[in-house]
This record gives sequence, structure tokens and C-alpha cells, in this order.
Amino acid sequence: MSENAITRRSFLAGSAGVAAVAAGAGFMSFGAWEQADASGTKDVESHTAYSLCNSCSSKCGFKGYVVDGKLTKMIGEPGHPHCEGTLCGRAYGYASIAYSEDRLTDPLKKNAKGEFEKISWDQAYSEIAEKVKSIIGSDGPEALAMVQDPRPSGSYYTKRFMQALGSANVYTHGAACNMSKNSGFTQVIGAGDYLADVENAKACMFIGRSYADAIRPSQLHALEKAHENGAYIVLVDPRLNNSIAFADEWLPINPGTDLALVLAMSHVLVDRGLYDKKFVSEQATGFDEWAATLGQYTPEWAAEITGLKAIDIERIAVKFAECAPAACIEPSWRGAYGCSYANSGETARAVACFNGLLGCWNQKGGALFSASVKAGDVDKAKFPSVPKVEAKIAGQSEYPLSLSGMGVNVYAAQLAKEGKMKGMFFYNSNMVAGYSNPAYLQECLANLELSVCIDVQMTETCHACDYVLPDTSYLERLELPEFYGGKIPAVAIRDQVIEKVHPNTKPVDQIFSELADACGVGQYFDFTVEELADAQLKTVGLSLDGLRACGVSTFPEKAFKYGSYPKWKTPSGKFQFASDACEKAGLPRTPQWLEPAVAVPEDGKSFRLIGGKQAIHTHTQTANSEPLMAITKQYGLERVWMNAQRAEELGISDGDTVEVSNEQHTGKVQVKVTQRINPDALYMPSHYGCSSKEEKTAYGVGLRQMDYVPFRIEPGYGGICSQEAVVTVKKVGA
Repeated sequence: MSENAITRRSFLAGSAGVAAVAAGAGFMSFGAWEQADASGTKDVESHTAYSLCNSCSSKCGFKGYVVDGKLTKMIGEPGHPHCEGTLCGRAYGYASIAYSEDRLTDPLKKNAKGEFEKISWDQAYSEIAEKVKSIIGSDGPEALAMVQDPRPSGSYYTKRFMQALGSANVYTHGAACNMSKNSGFTQVIGAGDYLADVENAKACMFIGRSYADAIRPSQLHALEKAHENGAYIVLVDPRLNNSIAFADEWLPINPGTDLALVLAMSHVLVDRGLYDKKFVSEQATGFDEWAATLGQYTPEWAAEITGLKAIDIERIAVKFAECAPAACIEPSWRGAYGCSYANSGETARAVACFNGLLGCWNQKGGALFSASVKAGDVDKAKFPSVPKVEAKIAGQSEYPLSLSGMGVNVYAAQLAKEGKMKGMFFYNSNMVAGYSNPAYLQECLANLELSVCIDVQMTETCHACDYVLPDTSYLERLELPEFYGGKIPAVAIRDQVIEKVHPNTKPVDQIFSELADACGVGQYFDFTVEELADAQLKTVGLSLDGLRACGVSTFPEKAFKYGSYPKWKTPSGKFQFASDACEKAGLPRTPQWLEPAVAVPEDGKSFRLIGGKQAIHTHTQTANSEPLMAITKQYGLERVWMNAQRAEELGISDGDTVEVSNEQHTGKVQVKVTQRINPDALYMPSHYGCSSKEEKTAYGVGLRQMDYVPFRIEPGYGGICSQEAVVTVKKVGA
């Protein structure tokens, strides 16, 4: 643990302008800290430590202040690229998880009655290892899988553990988040993502993406700068999100039709000759092939599908061409085409291709391949490489466009239901509640011979497993260094901030090292997390002690430079308007219009169900935080959103309780009636409807979007089609 001494003066200077940790979270208040410090009492112990927030995958840096063993203050780290000194509300609220009364405190095993009972770590390791060996002996290591939501140590130890066992089946949450987007981009640019240079843009379009509703404070800073600089900002979203404060225009598009909009804008640029001909000629392949198909995708055609006006589609396309190359479509994330529809991967391809028409790649204000740094090779004697696994991750052949580094986690679950996957581990992943239809996923897990969940609270996935192992909270452990790409790459550390609150919990590195030992592969884990972290940092000229002292270190010598086009890591070595891999997967070689899988009946009572984040929550992970849920209840944030005209037609008023139904589920919730949503859409925030009674704060609040979503996997790409669901709504008691 970092033991940096702090003085009253340095504490107050660092605290200036930063809100105290949410009241009622079990922390010592700032006033109490100040009084204790002023009193000069010698038995008051204080220290600071640098860490990374765990409320979402951004992992923003902060400095934690601890008095008498309790976290009292969190200060956003100015040098961290994702927060730039500003922490969001989730960061402050989710820190309360360390002190939550709902924490898992001991290993649990499900007995013959389906009830959980406490067991020892030795018993848990012994029984899990016995089943692992049995499965490998009868079905091979390919019958085992891991699902994990990537975090610094978790990413390393889960993969190393499974590879040591001989299995390639290590899945992230990607199929339920950004799989389709990243896979679609890869077919065009050879990379899974890019950075929009928002703060320097003259024009930027956000499709289903709201910086003001998450994810990174630094992105909101960039949007604010763009607005102040007079950039033309367009929001494309069925719901008017909170980024409108910095935007010029909202296009309330019909859900699932973003692909049609992008194709029509591309038509305008090609038809009028407004695209970057030099870029296309020198950098790209397949342009003529795509251009030959764009003639049919006129603004008038797109207007019928999207619900937008043809004149607006044409006007906006021309505006972006005029602003190019300091213009782009921002890459988005989960909401619009990360994993939402049967056409999400193709939407991503079209977005990347439109940016190609603008010639904006690696140009100031455009779409950037950010700079990056990663750890190099470490001493093989101390940190031996695990044997290479020759097999492909399960699902790669069935979904050939999916990124193997993410894997199609729901396909692994499907294999479990079919009896082909025998054992699954889950780390920091509430797959059952958040990755697809919970009832279906529960059936999948029930068919496993072995299921193990490692978490800090009793999630729905924990309930579905045979064994539950209690993790420490992120505040109670050191993790491996986290490397960040960006205009200036950086590395940051999650150090241990507080001592363990519950003595029988264990950090992820210890759990997998000890479990590996029980399974007979402990020779690959004969080192501490401190030793590995230090070794990784030394490969980039740093040390663990040094990074602990400063929290974040940047690499200015590796800073991004504008001007030169990227090196396209595609099969052709070019920017690809056409893809052989897509054709082989049964899709068109160039981006073409593809309907969503589900259509909304024109019966006057049906809606397409859409989801999305709120600024204070990250899907199901933060809902059990008392400070954050208090905000939800104060403002009724669990309500569904309905268009005012549609509500009037159905006799529904703001605040009414409504029944939301489809073949998958029926539930009741209050409604927010507003003009800020497309008439065909019903917005249900994706954080609520917790069905685990052990999560007392979250249990029973609102409805869960995934309960209404049928189990479906996007062809080729592997996304979960999270918004391919139609519901009906009626007023309760009417």
C-alpha cells in the first residue's frame, strides 16, 4: 500500500473544488477528517494512495485519502487521460461498495436444495479443481470457458488461468457491449476502434452516443471545447440525450435505421463528387464497387426508413463535406450499433466508410488512430509462458467476423444449454442479468457440470452458479498496471487504498493463482502481483514504486502526430470499402441496407424497446450502490420514457404506472411522458429490475430491459441484438 504522508495544507489544496464522497456511504465526512486533523490527535493515522475507479471500464485515476482505515476523499487525477482531474458521480457513489452490507464475505456452495452455504476456501478450491480435471479428462479443455469484464489484473489472470488449463475460451463482455461496432470497423480499417478528435472538429456526429450520460469525463471536456469553438454537433438518437446542451441539432431517428442514414449521406457525397478523391485513390480499395451500389440509397429513400427529412439528410452530408477533414462520425459504443441490432456490424462498416469519404483519418479534427504503449516481454524464467493453445475460441467459426479477443460469450452459453460446454467461470461479470435474456441464460448455466462466479456482491449470475467466490473490492487490492492509448499514451496504477474490510475475501490475483495450484498448473503463477507489476513497468522504463508515488505516467515521446494516414492492418493493406471476409460470412462485400431483425407493428400500441445508460449508473453493476440509487429514487430515473403524442393516444399521463409486455416478460413501472423521444421507441434505462434479493438496495427497483429481449446473436458479427425487442404498453387500471 502506498504510504504517502499528507499535510493539512496539501490535502486542502488537492481538495479544492472537488465534491466530497457521497454522504451515507459509510465514509468519514470531510468535516470529521478536518476536525481530527486540527485536533492534532496523534493516534489518527492517515495516508494516501493512487487508484483507478471500477464503476465502469474507463478506469479513471484518482487519489484516495484514508483516515483511520476509511476512505474519506477521492480526488480525480489531473494527469489521467480519461478523467483529467474530474470524477463522475458513479466514481464517488460506487466507492461505497467496499463498505456495503451486501458484500460477499465467504466462499459459497449451492447445496442439494438449491440454497447457498458457506464453505472454506480449501474446500472450494478442492471441489472446483476436481470438477475441472474431470471435465478436461472427459471432454477436453475446450469444454471450459471464462467470461470476464476486462479489468487490469482480471484480464491477465483469467486468460492465463484458462490457457494454463489448455482452453482458448476466454470471453469479455464484448458481445453485450461493443462487439459489432469493433468487428465492423475492423473490416474497413483493420482496427477495432478509433478516437474522434472532437475538441478540434469543425463538425462531429454522435450516433446513439452521449458523452453527457457517460462514459469519460475527458470526453465531455472535449465536447464542451468543441461547442465553445463553434463546432457543428449533431446527435442521432431516438431519445434526446443530455449531450444536447452542447449540440446544434437532434435527429430523432427511427430505432435500428442508422445504417440507412449513413448510406444516404454517403450517397450525397459520392453523387455530388464531394468526397476526398485523393484519399480514395491513394489509400483505399473497393470504392468503385461500393459507389456502384450507393445510387439507390438516396436521401428520399432513407427518409422513408429513418423518419427524418430528406432535405436534412442532404444538408448535413454537405455540411460534413465542407468541414472535412476536420469532421467525422464519432465511433459510438453500445447504444446504437455496439451490439443492438441485426444490422449493427454493417452500420459500423458504413460509419467507417463515410469517414473515409471525408478523408479525415489521422487529420486534425477527424478520426484518429491513437498512440499506444504496452508492456514488453518479461523474464521468462520468473514469469514462464503458458503453452500455446492451438484451438480457436468457441464461436469463431460460427461468427467469423467477431473479434477473437472478445469472443461471443452468449454462444458459449448456448453451447452449455446444448450440453457441449461443461464448465464456466465468471469474473466481474453479471452475464445472466445483462448479456441477453436472463431466463434463457439461467437455463444455460443450469445445464453446466461446473459454474463458478467471482464477484463482490450476490448478483443474478452468482445465484445461477454452483460456487461463489468473494472478491475484494477494487479499493482493497493492488492490480497490474493499466495502459491507455490516446493522443499521449499513459500508464496508471490501481494501488491498494484501504485494508480488507472482510478478512475472508481475496483479490483476483490470489484467487486464480491458488485455484491454478489446486488444478495442477500452479507453476505458471509462482510470482506475486507486485513482482509482475514491477516487471511489466520496467519494460517501459518505470517501476512499481515510482508509479505508486505518482499514480499516472505519460509517454510524450510517443505522442500522436497529425497528418500521416494510418497503416491499415487489413488483409489488403488498404482502407477497405469492400471486404472479402464479409462476403465469405454471407454479407455483401460493401455496406448495404439490412433491415433490423424485428419490425414494429403499426397497431398503435407497440413500441421498439431501447436501452441506454444514465450518468450515475453503469448497467447492472452500480445499481446496488446506496448513494447512486438514492439519486435514482429522488428523480424517478427508473421510469420508462414514452412519446407524448403516443401517450395521449393510449390515455397515459406522466407519472402513471404502466404495464410493459411482450412474449418474454410482463412488468409494471412508472412512465415519463416527454417530447424527447421518437414515437416508435420506448426507452428503458438498462440499470434496473434487479432480481437478486441479496442486493437489497437494487432489488425490485424498475424493470430490466434484458427480460424483454429474446435470445438472438447477430449473424457474422456475434452481437446480442439487445434492442431487437418489441413491447406493448398499457396504463395499469385503465
